[in-house]
Amino acid sequence: MNQILLTLQPLTQNLPAPLPSLLTQLLGPKCYKHLIHDLTLPPQTFTSTLTSTLTSHNTPSPTIPCLKLALSKTLGLGIITASSIVKIPQIIKLIQSQSAAGISFLAYLAETLAYLIGLAYNIRRGFPFSTFGETAFILGQNLVVLGLVLGFGGGEQDKRGDKGKGGKGDKGKGRWGGVAALVVGLVTLGYALFDQRVVGMELLKVLQVGAGVLGVASKAPQIWTVWREGGTGQLSAFAVFNYLAGSLTRIFTTLQEVDDKLILYGFITGFVLNAILAAQMVYYWNSPKTARHAKELGKAPEKIAMGSTTATSSKAKNTTTRRRG
Repeated sequence: MNQILLTLQPLTQNLPAPLPSLLTQLLGPKCYKHLIHDLTLPPQTFTSTLTSTLTSHNTPSPTIPCLKLALSKTLGLGIITASSIVKIPQIIKLIQSQSAAGISFLAYLAETLAYLIGLAYNIRRGFPFSTFGETAFILGQNLVVLGLVLGFGGGEQDKRGDKGKGGKGDKGKGRWGGVAALVVGLVTLGYALFDQRVVGMELLKVLQVGAGVLGVASKAPQIWTVWREGGTGQLSAFAVFNYLAGSLTRIFTTLQEVDDKLILYGFITGFVLNAILAAQMVYYWNSPKTARHAKELGKAPEKIAMGSTTATSSKAKNTTTRRRG
């Protein structure tokens, strides 16, 4: 092991110009020098080093704290990267189906407000971007989903048989006008949250507590909608399972890098609710009201119907089909 480190040291001590600066900003001068520049690691196997990284708390060596920090940064950047596309499958499903069946508008609105407040709170508190960066990406994608759900009229549109007509007629114009009003309202709120003169830090802390409540509120309507409909409709399995993994990872990164109980409790609550939603996704996987989840995750899709909004409407469709046959 020591021989390998000695062989690598000439490389790590002569990295191209941008890398030392970037890695120093990411890990801090002490950990960069210890882990990257000097390659100072204990004379243990990689497995035992990683195990002690996750379990040890009392050690005079900076190796363990620096490895924990490096692991936290790596996981944080991984979450941010994944978050840049986490809602894309959901957006594609909405556009292709021209339907918002199974999607709770209130859930997405509450989640968007919680993310907007959380983004302002983290930035104004000066926390590392690697601990909250996904908030900005998900916030932008949520705005697109909210616009599509409003534009397509939600699940009630399918119930009336107006599927695919979300952008037509006076009702369609009214819906897209609502989209514009929603965007303007959120932009105005965002400006106020980032302006110290409008929203002071003490008020922002109170709002962050409220964001935790909104986080619960954002999942509760979706959980209720899935249970009521007996299926997950157009809800994206990719997004649900990524949220579950992301919230669990964020508990670890917050413990390592952010000394803020408000942030920590928010992620713990989010993980519990995401776990419930993921359990529903598994339970209703083969429900007639769950649309193409197997295909979404790259598996052979089963012949199941697209999500309608009530069991009665599904039975009606089946009856109609039998009569025509």
